Amino acid sequence: MGAKTNQDHVFYRNPNKYYPTAQRGEGIYIYDADGKEYIDGSGGAAVVNIGHGVREIQEAMLKQASFISFTHGTQFTTEAAIELAEKITRIAPPGLERVYFLSGGSEAVETAVKMARQYQVDRGVPSKCKVISRWTSYHGNTLGALALSGHTKRRQYYQPLLVHTPHIVPAYCYRCPFGRKPDACNLECADALEDTILYEGPDSVSAFMAEPVVGATAGALVPKDGYFQRIREICDKHDVLLIVDEVMTGIGRTGKHFGIDHWNVIPDMIICAKGLASGYTPIYCVITQEKIRTAILEGNGAFVHGHTYSQNPLSCAIASAVLDYIRDNDLVSRSARMGAYLLEKLQTLYRHAIVGDVRGLGLFAGIEFVEDRTTKKPFDAAFKLNILIGNRAFDKGLVSYPGGGGADGVNGDHILLAPHFIITEEQIDRLVAILDESIEEISREKNLPR
Repeated sequence: MGAKTNQDHVFYRNPNKYYPTAQRGEGIYIYDADGKEYIDGSGGAAVVNIGHGVREIQEAMLKQASFISFTHGTQFTTEAAIELAEKITRIAPPGLERVYFLSGGSEAVETAVKMARQYQVDRGVPSKCKVISRWTSYHGNTLGALALSGHTKRRQYYQPLLVHTPHIVPAYCYRCPFGRKPDACNLECADALEDTILYEGPDSVSAFMAEPVVGATAGALVPKDGYFQRIREICDKHDVLLIVDEVMTGIGRTGKHFGIDHWNVIPDMIICAKGLASGYTPIYCVITQEKIRTAILEGNGAFVHGHTYSQNPLSCAIASAVLDYIRDNDLVSRSARMGAYLLEKLQTLYRHAIVGDVRGLGLFAGIEFVEDRTTKKPFDAAFKLNILIGNRAFDKGLVSYPGGGGADGVNGDHILLAPHFIITEEQIDRLVAILDESIEEISREKNLPR
Protein backbone atom coordinates (compact mmCIF):
# COMPACT_ATOMS: atom_id res chain seq x y z
CA MET A 1 0.00 0.00 0.00
CA GLY A 2 1.43 3.39 -0.95
CA ALA A 3 1.94 6.39 1.28
CA LYS A 4 -1.15 8.34 2.28
CA THR A 5 -1.73 11.34 0.00
CA ASN A 6 -4.48 13.90 -0.52
CA GLN A 7 -7.10 12.60 -2.96
CA ASP A 8 -8.56 15.93 -4.10
CA HIS A 9 -8.01 18.03 -7.24
CA VAL A 10 -5.37 20.41 -5.85
CA PHE A 11 -1.92 20.22 -7.48
CA TYR A 12 0.16 20.18 -4.31
CA ARG A 13 3.75 21.29 -4.15
CA ASN A 14 4.72 17.77 -3.06
CA PRO A 15 2.20 15.32 -4.57
CA ASN A 16 3.67 12.44 -2.51
CA LYS A 17 2.99 14.13 0.80
CA TYR A 18 -0.18 14.02 2.86
CA TYR A 19 -1.38 17.44 4.00
CA PRO A 20 -3.84 17.65 6.90
CA THR A 21 -6.65 20.14 6.35
CA ALA A 22 -6.16 23.32 8.38
CA GLN A 23 -9.53 24.27 9.87
CA ARG A 24 -8.80 27.37 11.92
CA GLY A 25 -6.05 29.41 13.58
CA GLU A 26 -6.01 31.02 16.99
CA GLY A 27 -3.00 32.81 18.49
CA ILE A 28 0.12 30.76 17.81
CA TYR A 29 -1.90 27.60 17.06
CA ILE A 30 -3.34 25.95 13.96
CA TYR A 31 -6.08 23.33 14.30
CA ASP A 32 -6.71 20.71 11.62
CA ALA A 33 -10.02 19.11 10.62
CA ASP A 34 -9.48 16.33 13.17
CA GLY A 35 -9.06 18.87 15.98
CA LYS A 36 -5.31 18.35 16.36
CA GLU A 37 -3.40 21.39 17.67
CA TYR A 38 -0.12 22.56 16.15
CA ILE A 39 2.27 25.24 17.39
CA ASP A 40 2.97 27.40 14.34
CA GLY A 41 6.67 27.55 15.15
CA SER A 42 7.74 28.94 11.80
CA GLY A 43 4.88 31.30 11.09
CA GLY A 44 4.27 29.22 7.97
CA ALA A 45 7.38 30.39 6.12
CA ALA A 46 8.29 33.33 8.41
CA VAL A 47 4.99 35.02 7.51
CA VAL A 48 2.68 35.16 10.53
CA ASN A 49 4.00 37.71 13.03
CA ILE A 50 0.97 38.76 15.08
CA GLY A 51 -0.83 35.43 15.45
CA HIS A 52 -3.89 33.89 13.86
CA GLY A 53 -7.46 35.09 14.27
CA VAL A 54 -6.82 38.68 15.37
CA ARG A 55 -10.20 40.44 15.54
CA GLU A 56 -8.87 43.90 14.62
CA ILE A 57 -7.54 42.57 11.31
CA GLN A 58 -10.81 40.85 10.48
CA GLU A 59 -12.65 44.12 11.12
CA ALA A 60 -10.26 46.02 8.84
CA MET A 61 -10.92 43.50 6.05
CA LEU A 62 -14.66 43.94 6.29
CA LYS A 63 -14.46 47.71 6.55
CA GLN A 64 -12.35 48.13 3.42
CA ALA A 65 -14.43 45.54 1.53
CA SER A 66 -17.49 47.66 2.26
CA PHE A 67 -15.80 50.55 0.41
CA ILE A 68 -13.88 49.01 -2.51
CA SER A 69 -11.80 45.85 -2.86
CA PHE A 70 -10.02 46.44 -6.17
CA THR A 71 -8.75 49.28 -8.29
CA HIS A 72 -6.08 49.10 -10.96
CA GLY A 73 -2.89 50.98 -10.21
CA THR A 74 -2.89 52.74 -13.59
CA GLN A 75 -6.33 54.23 -12.97
CA PHE A 76 -6.79 55.14 -9.29
CA THR A 77 -5.05 55.59 -6.00
CA THR A 78 -6.82 54.89 -2.70
CA GLU A 79 -6.71 56.16 0.84
CA ALA A 80 -5.67 52.66 1.93
CA ALA A 81 -2.55 52.70 -0.27
CA ILE A 82 -1.62 56.27 0.70
CA GLU A 83 -2.01 55.54 4.41
CA LEU A 84 -0.02 52.30 4.29
CA ALA A 85 2.86 53.91 2.37
CA GLU A 86 3.03 56.68 4.97
CA LYS A 87 3.18 54.13 7.82
CA ILE A 88 5.90 52.11 6.10
CA THR A 89 8.12 55.12 5.40
CA ARG A 90 7.70 56.20 9.02
CA ILE A 91 9.44 53.01 10.24
CA ALA A 92 11.88 52.59 7.32
CA PRO A 93 15.49 53.82 7.50
CA PRO A 94 15.89 57.56 6.79
CA GLY A 95 15.71 58.49 3.13
CA LEU A 96 13.57 55.57 2.00
CA GLU A 97 10.49 57.59 1.16
CA ARG A 98 8.65 55.87 -1.69
CA VAL A 99 6.76 52.55 -1.64
CA TYR A 100 5.85 50.41 -4.65
CA PHE A 101 3.23 47.77 -3.74
CA LEU A 102 3.08 44.20 -5.07
CA SER A 103 1.45 40.89 -4.18
CA GLY A 104 4.36 38.44 -4.08
CA GLY A 105 7.98 38.15 -2.97
CA SER A 106 9.39 37.08 -6.32
CA GLU A 107 7.47 39.95 -7.94
CA ALA A 108 9.03 42.34 -5.46
CA VAL A 109 12.56 41.07 -6.11
CA GLU A 110 12.20 41.39 -9.86
CA THR A 111 10.57 44.80 -9.43
CA ALA A 112 13.62 45.98 -7.49
CA VAL A 113 15.95 44.66 -10.20
CA LYS A 114 13.98 46.39 -12.97
CA MET A 115 13.70 49.57 -10.95
CA ALA A 116 17.47 49.58 -10.44
CA ARG A 117 18.01 49.04 -14.15
CA GLN A 118 15.65 51.83 -15.20
CA TYR A 119 17.23 54.13 -12.61
CA GLN A 120 20.65 53.57 -14.17
CA VAL A 121 19.38 54.08 -17.73
CA ASP A 122 17.29 57.14 -16.90
CA ARG A 123 20.15 58.86 -15.13
CA GLY A 124 22.42 58.28 -18.10
CA VAL A 125 24.45 55.18 -17.17
CA PRO A 126 22.93 52.47 -19.43
CA SER A 127 26.01 50.24 -19.18
CA LYS A 128 25.08 49.40 -15.56
CA CYS A 129 22.93 46.26 -15.85
CA LYS A 130 24.33 43.46 -13.65
CA VAL A 131 23.02 42.60 -10.21
CA ILE A 132 25.42 40.76 -7.91
CA SER A 133 24.02 38.48 -5.23
CA ARG A 134 25.38 35.75 -2.94
CA TRP A 135 25.60 31.99 -2.85
CA THR A 136 23.60 30.40 -0.02
CA SER A 137 20.77 32.84 -0.59
CA TYR A 138 17.16 32.73 -1.69
CA HIS A 139 15.34 35.53 -3.49
CA GLY A 140 12.35 33.80 -5.08
CA ASN A 141 11.05 31.21 -7.53
CA THR A 142 10.36 33.13 -10.74
CA LEU A 143 13.18 32.82 -13.24
CA GLY A 144 14.72 36.22 -12.60
CA ALA A 145 14.56 35.86 -8.83
CA LEU A 146 15.82 32.28 -9.02
CA ALA A 147 18.79 33.42 -11.11
CA LEU A 148 19.74 35.77 -8.26
CA SER A 149 19.22 33.05 -5.66
CA GLY A 150 22.31 31.14 -4.63
CA HIS A 151 20.86 27.70 -3.94
CA THR A 152 22.11 24.99 -6.29
CA LYS A 153 19.37 22.46 -5.66
CA ARG A 154 16.54 24.93 -6.22
CA ARG A 155 18.20 26.11 -9.44
CA GLN A 156 19.22 22.78 -10.99
CA TYR A 157 16.00 21.89 -12.86
CA TYR A 158 15.77 25.34 -14.41
CA GLN A 159 19.45 26.11 -14.96
CA PRO A 160 19.14 26.29 -18.79
CA LEU A 161 16.46 28.97 -18.39
CA LEU A 162 18.35 31.18 -15.96
CA VAL A 163 20.23 34.31 -16.97
CA HIS A 164 23.76 34.23 -15.60
CA THR A 165 24.24 36.61 -12.69
CA PRO A 166 27.42 37.07 -10.62
CA HIS A 167 27.44 35.60 -7.11
CA ILE A 168 29.84 36.07 -4.20
CA VAL A 169 30.47 33.99 -1.08
CA PRO A 170 28.03 34.37 1.82
CA ALA A 171 28.66 35.78 5.30
CA TYR A 172 28.56 32.31 6.83
CA CYS A 173 30.60 32.38 10.03
CA TYR A 174 29.97 28.71 10.92
CA ARG A 175 31.33 27.65 7.52
CA CYS A 176 33.61 30.56 6.74
CA PRO A 177 34.75 30.24 3.10
CA PHE A 178 38.10 31.75 4.13
CA GLY A 179 38.68 29.42 7.07
CA ARG A 180 38.54 32.29 9.56
CA LYS A 181 37.26 32.36 13.12
CA PRO A 182 35.05 35.33 14.05
CA ASP A 183 37.73 36.87 16.26
CA ALA A 184 40.24 36.74 13.41
CA CYS A 185 37.88 37.79 10.65
CA ASN A 186 38.83 40.69 8.40
CA LEU A 187 35.48 40.67 6.57
CA GLU A 188 36.95 38.97 3.53
CA CYS A 189 33.42 37.89 2.58
CA ALA A 190 32.44 41.56 2.26
CA ASP A 191 35.60 42.42 0.32
CA ALA A 192 34.60 39.68 -2.15
CA LEU A 193 31.97 42.13 -3.40
CA GLU A 194 34.60 44.67 -4.41
CA ASP A 195 36.68 41.96 -6.10
CA THR A 196 33.67 40.88 -8.14
CA ILE A 197 32.67 44.43 -9.04
CA LEU A 198 36.21 44.99 -10.36
CA TYR A 199 36.23 41.69 -12.27
CA GLU A 200 32.85 42.41 -13.84
CA GLY A 201 33.69 46.08 -14.42
CA PRO A 202 32.19 48.81 -12.21
CA ASP A 203 30.52 50.40 -15.23
CA SER A 204 28.50 47.20 -15.73
CA VAL A 205 27.23 46.66 -12.17
CA SER A 206 23.87 48.12 -11.27
CA ALA A 207 23.19 46.70 -7.79
CA PHE A 208 24.07 44.26 -5.06
CA MET A 209 21.28 42.27 -3.39
CA ALA A 210 21.48 40.44 -0.06
CA GLU A 211 19.35 39.24 2.84
CA PRO A 212 20.34 40.94 6.12
CA VAL A 213 19.90 37.56 7.84
CA VAL A 214 19.76 34.58 5.47
CA GLY A 215 16.57 32.59 5.96
CA ALA A 216 15.41 29.66 3.84
CA THR A 217 18.73 28.44 2.40
CA ALA A 218 20.78 28.16 5.58
CA GLY A 219 18.65 28.94 8.62
CA ALA A 220 19.17 32.39 10.13
CA LEU A 221 22.75 33.25 9.13
CA VAL A 222 23.68 36.42 11.01
CA PRO A 223 26.65 38.35 9.58
CA LYS A 224 29.44 39.67 11.75
CA ASP A 225 29.14 43.28 12.88
CA GLY A 226 30.83 45.46 10.30
CA TYR A 227 29.84 43.31 7.32
CA PHE A 228 27.03 45.48 6.01
CA GLN A 229 28.90 48.68 6.87
CA ARG A 230 31.71 47.45 4.60
CA ILE A 231 29.22 46.43 1.91
CA ARG A 232 27.69 49.92 1.98
CA GLU A 233 31.13 51.52 1.61
CA ILE A 234 31.96 49.33 -1.39
CA CYS A 235 28.63 50.07 -3.08
CA ASP A 236 29.13 53.80 -2.58
CA LYS A 237 32.69 53.64 -3.88
CA HIS A 238 31.63 51.99 -7.13
CA ASP A 239 28.25 53.70 -7.63
CA VAL A 240 26.30 50.47 -7.02
CA LEU A 241 22.84 50.34 -5.47
CA LEU A 242 22.40 48.32 -2.28
CA ILE A 243 19.17 46.29 -2.25
CA VAL A 244 18.31 44.39 0.92
CA ASP A 245 15.87 41.51 0.71
CA GLU A 246 13.77 41.74 3.88
CA VAL A 247 11.03 39.41 2.68
CA MET A 248 11.55 37.27 5.81
CA THR A 249 13.29 39.69 8.17
CA GLY A 250 11.10 42.77 7.69
CA ILE A 251 8.57 44.27 10.11
CA GLY A 252 10.08 43.17 13.39
CA ARG A 253 11.16 39.58 12.81
CA THR A 254 14.73 40.20 14.03
CA GLY A 255 13.75 42.48 16.91
CA LYS A 256 13.95 45.70 14.89
CA HIS A 257 11.60 46.96 12.22
CA PHE A 258 14.07 45.87 9.55
CA GLY A 259 17.00 43.50 9.82
CA ILE A 260 19.38 46.04 8.30
CA ASP A 261 18.61 48.39 11.21
CA HIS A 262 20.86 46.28 13.45
CA TRP A 263 23.87 47.74 11.63
CA ASN A 264 22.64 51.32 11.10
CA VAL A 265 23.09 50.95 7.36
CA ILE A 266 20.79 52.77 4.95
CA PRO A 267 20.20 50.79 1.74
CA ASP A 268 18.91 52.19 -1.53
CA MET A 269 15.99 49.76 -1.62
CA ILE A 270 14.28 47.39 0.80
CA ILE A 271 12.19 44.46 -0.42
CA CYS A 272 9.49 43.83 2.16
CA ALA A 273 7.87 41.62 3.64
CA LYS A 274 5.94 38.51 4.49
CA GLY A 275 5.25 39.98 7.89
CA LEU A 276 3.85 43.18 6.41
CA ALA A 277 0.34 41.67 6.51
CA SER A 278 1.17 38.69 8.76
CA GLY A 279 -0.37 36.28 6.26
CA TYR A 280 -3.81 37.90 6.33
CA THR A 281 -3.41 38.88 2.68
CA PRO A 282 -0.69 38.67 0.01
CA ILE A 283 1.10 42.02 -0.08
CA TYR A 284 4.75 42.94 -0.59
CA CYS A 285 6.51 46.13 -1.48
CA VAL A 286 9.73 47.76 -2.58
CA ILE A 287 10.74 50.78 -0.49
CA THR A 288 13.11 53.11 -2.30
CA GLN A 289 15.14 56.23 -1.80
CA GLU A 290 13.68 59.33 -3.41
CA LYS A 291 16.61 59.59 -5.82
CA ILE A 292 15.41 56.48 -7.67
CA ARG A 293 11.91 57.87 -8.24
CA THR A 294 13.35 61.25 -9.23
CA ALA A 295 15.66 59.73 -11.86
CA ILE A 296 12.75 57.82 -13.40
CA LEU A 297 10.48 60.87 -13.24
CA GLU A 298 13.07 63.04 -14.97
CA GLY A 299 14.04 60.31 -17.43
CA ASN A 300 11.37 58.13 -19.02
CA GLY A 301 8.70 59.75 -16.86
CA ALA A 302 7.10 56.44 -15.85
CA PHE A 303 8.27 53.12 -14.41
CA VAL A 304 7.97 50.60 -17.26
CA HIS A 305 6.61 47.82 -15.07
CA GLY A 306 3.44 46.75 -13.28
CA HIS A 307 1.22 43.93 -12.00
CA THR A 308 -2.56 43.66 -11.89
CA TYR A 309 -2.81 43.46 -8.10
CA SER A 310 -0.20 46.08 -7.31
CA GLN A 311 -1.52 48.64 -4.83
CA ASN A 312 -4.61 46.54 -4.09
CA PRO A 313 -6.75 48.57 -1.65
CA LEU A 314 -8.07 45.60 0.32
CA SER A 315 -4.57 44.27 0.91
CA CYS A 316 -3.27 47.74 1.76
CA ALA A 317 -5.98 48.23 4.39
CA ILE A 318 -5.25 44.85 5.95
CA ALA A 319 -1.49 45.51 6.09
CA SER A 320 -2.15 48.93 7.60
CA ALA A 321 -4.19 47.30 10.37
CA VAL A 322 -1.36 44.81 10.99
CA LEU A 323 1.17 47.63 11.37
CA ASP A 324 -1.18 49.35 13.82
CA TYR A 325 -1.51 46.14 15.82
CA ILE A 326 2.27 45.67 15.95
CA ARG A 327 2.72 49.28 17.10
CA ASP A 328 -0.11 49.29 19.64
CA ASN A 329 1.10 46.05 21.24
CA ASP A 330 4.82 46.89 21.09
CA LEU A 331 5.48 43.64 19.25
CA VAL A 332 8.84 44.60 17.73
CA SER A 333 10.31 44.99 21.20
CA ARG A 334 8.59 41.77 22.20
CA SER A 335 10.21 40.00 19.24
CA ALA A 336 13.64 41.08 20.51
CA ARG A 337 12.86 40.02 24.08
CA MET A 338 11.27 36.68 23.27
CA GLY A 339 13.90 36.03 20.62
CA ALA A 340 16.64 36.25 23.24
CA TYR A 341 14.71 33.75 25.37
CA LEU A 342 14.24 31.40 22.39
CA LEU A 343 17.95 31.44 21.51
CA GLU A 344 18.85 30.79 25.15
CA LYS A 345 16.56 27.76 25.29
CA LEU A 346 17.78 26.43 21.95
CA GLN A 347 21.30 26.17 23.38
CA THR A 348 20.10 23.03 25.19
CA LEU A 349 19.95 21.27 21.82
CA TYR A 350 23.74 21.11 21.78
CA ARG A 351 23.32 18.00 23.94
CA HIS A 352 22.66 16.20 20.65
CA ALA A 353 25.86 15.34 18.79
CA ILE A 354 24.26 16.12 15.42
CA VAL A 355 23.52 19.74 16.34
CA GLY A 356 26.40 21.74 14.90
CA ASP A 357 25.23 25.32 15.28
CA VAL A 358 22.40 27.30 16.85
CA ARG A 359 22.06 30.88 15.67
CA GLY A 360 19.62 33.68 15.10
CA LEU A 361 18.45 37.22 15.73
CA GLY A 362 15.14 38.11 17.33
CA LEU A 363 12.44 35.52 16.71
CA PHE A 364 14.38 34.17 13.73
CA ALA A 365 16.49 31.14 14.62
CA GLY A 366 18.21 28.25 12.89
CA ILE A 367 19.59 24.89 14.00
CA GLU A 368 22.17 23.33 11.67
CA PHE A 369 22.75 19.57 11.78
CA VAL A 370 26.06 17.85 11.04
CA GLU A 371 27.26 14.28 10.86
CA ASP A 372 30.51 15.21 12.59
CA ARG A 373 30.62 18.22 14.89
CA THR A 374 34.43 18.45 14.82
CA THR A 375 34.77 18.54 11.04
CA LYS A 376 31.31 20.08 10.41
CA LYS A 377 30.72 17.38 7.81
CA PRO A 378 27.11 17.63 6.61
CA PHE A 379 24.81 14.68 6.17
CA ASP A 380 24.27 13.45 2.63
CA ALA A 381 21.31 15.27 1.12
CA ALA A 382 19.72 11.95 0.12
CA PHE A 383 19.29 11.09 3.82
CA LYS A 384 16.92 14.08 4.19
CA LEU A 385 17.64 14.55 7.87
CA ASN A 386 15.93 17.94 7.96
CA ILE A 387 12.73 16.38 6.64
CA LEU A 388 12.91 13.47 9.08
CA ILE A 389 13.23 15.81 12.05
CA GLY A 390 10.72 18.31 10.68
CA ASN A 391 8.13 15.59 10.02
CA ARG A 392 8.60 14.07 13.46
CA ALA A 393 8.12 17.48 15.07
CA PHE A 394 5.02 18.01 12.92
CA ASP A 395 3.58 14.70 14.11
CA LYS A 396 4.12 15.93 17.67
CA GLY A 397 2.33 19.22 16.96
CA LEU A 398 5.12 21.63 15.97
CA VAL A 399 5.26 23.30 12.57
CA SER A 400 8.85 24.17 11.64
CA TYR A 401 10.58 25.09 8.38
CA PRO A 402 13.15 22.45 7.35
CA GLY A 403 15.76 23.46 4.80
CA GLY A 404 18.83 22.06 3.09
CA GLY A 405 21.77 22.88 0.87
CA GLY A 406 23.43 25.41 3.16
CA ALA A 407 26.80 23.67 3.26
CA ASP A 408 27.47 23.46 -0.48
CA GLY A 409 24.23 24.17 -2.30
CA VAL A 410 23.07 20.54 -2.09
CA ASN A 411 24.16 19.08 1.24
CA GLY A 412 23.56 20.58 4.66
CA ASP A 413 20.47 20.33 6.88
CA HIS A 414 18.79 22.87 9.13
CA ILE A 415 15.51 23.75 10.78
CA LEU A 416 14.35 27.39 10.64
CA LEU A 417 12.12 28.75 13.40
CA ALA A 418 10.12 31.97 13.14
CA PRO A 419 7.40 31.91 15.79
CA HIS A 420 4.76 34.57 16.26
CA PHE A 421 5.72 37.69 18.22
CA ILE A 422 2.95 36.96 20.73
CA ILE A 423 4.52 33.66 21.82
CA THR A 424 5.06 33.23 25.57
CA GLU A 425 8.00 31.76 27.46
CA GLU A 426 5.93 28.70 28.35
CA GLN A 427 5.06 28.17 24.69
CA ILE A 428 8.72 28.53 23.70
CA ASP A 429 9.58 25.90 26.31
CA ARG A 430 7.07 23.53 24.70
CA LEU A 431 8.35 24.32 21.20
CA VAL A 432 11.94 23.54 22.19
CA ALA A 433 10.88 20.40 24.08
CA ILE A 434 9.14 19.01 20.98
CA LEU A 435 12.19 19.75 18.83
CA ASP A 436 14.44 18.17 21.44
CA GLU A 437 12.30 15.01 21.54
CA SER A 438 12.21 14.83 17.73
CA ILE A 439 16.00 15.10 17.37
CA GLU A 440 16.46 12.46 20.09
CA GLU A 441 14.05 10.01 18.50
CA ILE A 442 15.41 10.35 14.96
CA SER A 443 19.00 10.08 16.24
CA ARG A 444 18.16 6.86 18.06
CA GLU A 445 16.07 5.31 15.27
CA LYS A 446 18.62 6.07 12.55
CA ASN A 447 21.62 5.20 14.72
CA LEU A 448 23.12 8.66 14.39
CA PRO A 449 25.92 10.07 16.59
CA ARG A 450 24.54 10.84 20.07
